[in-house]
Amino acid sequence: MKRVLVISDIHGNLAALEAIVAKFPSLKPDQVAILGDHALFGPKPTETIDLIRKLQSSGALVTAGTGDIAVADLDYAASFPSLAGGLPPALKASVEWASDELDDDRIEWLRSLPTERRIRYGEIGVTFCHASPGSRTIPLSADLDPSTTLELIGQTDARLVCVGFTHQARVKDYGWKVIVDAGSAGLPYDGEASAAFAVIDIDPDAGTISAEIHRATYDTDAVSDALTARGLAGDAYRAATVRTGKMVR
Repeated sequence: MKRVLVISDIHGNLAALEAIVAKFPSLKPDQVAILGDHALFGPKPTETIDLIRKLQSSGALVTAGTGDIAVADLDYAASFPSLAGGLPPALKASVEWASDELDDDRIEWLRSLPTERRIRYGEIGVTFCHASPGSRTIPLSADLDPSTTLELIGQTDARLVCVGFTHQARVKDYGWKVIVDAGSAGLPYDGEASAAFAVIDIDPDAGTISAEIHRATYDTDAVSDALTARGLAGDAYRAATVRTGKMVR
């Protein structure tokens, strides 16, 4: 049996990531994967990246998210193609603030991250990515057209596809493939004000995959207060989202 722990969309929320890491000793994962959007929005992008890099040095697989491309290169068309007509001022201000907070070394680290990572346990292949296999910007959301979902997950031979992006954690078993959306550690939209992550048990001998969404509690009020105190455009809404676990805009 192999246990994989998947984290995504930390969004500069160091306290949320620390709460998940504190569960490692009891959960005993064989592999950790962190799937992008590491720095944007939250109050502590530098410290969050430093902890992710520490986990990476211990073997964690790390991929880039759309927000990471924006923060590293200020390339809004590549990061947010649906907003090509014009980036909302609140989003632009947050991207630029996070980019200014990071030094050159951390920016280069963001640039170095791959779009996808893969591992294999026996006959069970696993693909890790932020949005969906073959796309950095099309998420595997629950309301996505079924034919599009099947087309996207068909871009990889892996039986297990682990993603983030949607900020709404879920597990969907199609039989021939399993989608695990780890949700958001730092900015969930699913109504639970806690850090979401996924724990997946893979039995390569039996050919089975068992996945569950877990939550880690932390001081959401403190993070919310830090966002309010920062005072960027949109921070009041982000603070309310952290406090409630529901997207507020």
